[in-house]
Amino acid sequence: MNDLDPLLTPEGRALLDEVRDTDPAHELAVATRLRRDHPAELVSAALGQARLRQRAVVKFGAEDAARMFFTPNGVEQSTRASVAAYRAERMRGLGVISVADLCCGIGGDAIALARAGIRVLAVDRDPLTAAVARANAEALGLSGLIEVREADVTDVDTDGCDAVFVDPARRGGRGRVFDPEAYSPPLSWAVGAALKAPRAALKIAPGIPHEAIPAEAEAEWISDGGDVKEAVLWFGTGAPGTVRATLLPGPRSLPGRGLPDPEVRSVGRYLYEPDGAVIRAHLVAEVAEEVGGGLVDPTIAYVTADALRPTPYATAYEITDRLPFNVKKLKALLREREVGILTVKKRGSAVEPEELRRKVKPQGPHSATVFLTRVAGAPTMLVGRPAR
Repeated sequence: MNDLDPLLTPEGRALLDEVRDTDPAHELAVATRLRRDHPAELVSAALGQARLRQRAVVKFGAEDAARMFFTPNGVEQSTRASVAAYRAERMRGLGVISVADLCCGIGGDAIALARAGIRVLAVDRDPLTAAVARANAEALGLSGLIEVREADVTDVDTDGCDAVFVDPARRGGRGRVFDPEAYSPPLSWAVGAALKAPRAALKIAPGIPHEAIPAEAEAEWISDGGDVKEAVLWFGTGAPGTVRATLLPGPRSLPGRGLPDPEVRSVGRYLYEPDGAVIRAHLVAEVAEEVGGGLVDPTIAYVTADALRPTPYATAYEITDRLPFNVKKLKALLREREVGILTVKKRGSAVEPEELRRKVKPQGPHSATVFLTRVAGAPTMLVGRPAR
């Protein structure tokens, strides 16, 4: 049922304001009270929208989330505002003034593009989703720059726009879709649409195999606050075949230089954990060169070095102990050091961090980080702390 229209009425908007800060634990009591004066369907729709707005704060910020409208899928699948704003600014820097936003969803990217001063044709085939995108453009005062069209993106003529942005659906009835040709629309169609436009950006899953990236594209992996959010294929940037990792906030961007794999070396005083976007972009070699280090194992993306060279593209830890994997030895070491706050990281280990934490039962006023990994092929525990 389309429960958006009633919420756009004066009664619906007033009800949304009233339930805005409702604690989910108190929903039943609030609903019972409000149904004395309002239709039950409207009360349910307002409370449901309030829940979605609360969830959306982490992506859109409190101010925008309180004014926007959402669907459950829209909250889950929409682009984080900081990432959308970065991409929109990059489009503006490329001279883009009009974009066809295909598969626009609830309009998160269209909003960012419009706020960058770019005119947007936002297209989605789902009637409710398109209606929500239209309502969001109006709620944020961007209707003059965003035209929302309910249509199948494969039927839309984009010749009037100087750039195309495509965000294919990457979820099906059984959850996430990993095959790019199972996207909706398929990646091959999106690439074809991109190649017809002067500029284009295709949002894809960060786990896409590098061999699936077309030669005409520049590939960029983006993380925000240390979490990898997406990959983007750019067309028309003048840099086909290149890769980069971009870290937000910043932005800080690390371009690939085609370096060979770093050499494996013995564990030094410092361990560097590259940002996830760097790892996804296969740019660990660039970080290793920057810090003057090598790998602890040929299959593990941990870099080790004797000197501390701070870099925004990796987090540095000072290693105090190296042990073969042995829970009893680790437990004894932590007890001796009075470690009660234990951070467990793993790469190349089947042991779950919570399982290890449960077994060693850390107690005490001090903190430490343990890395479960392989060193020269052998299961190893590296203990340390964030470098200063």
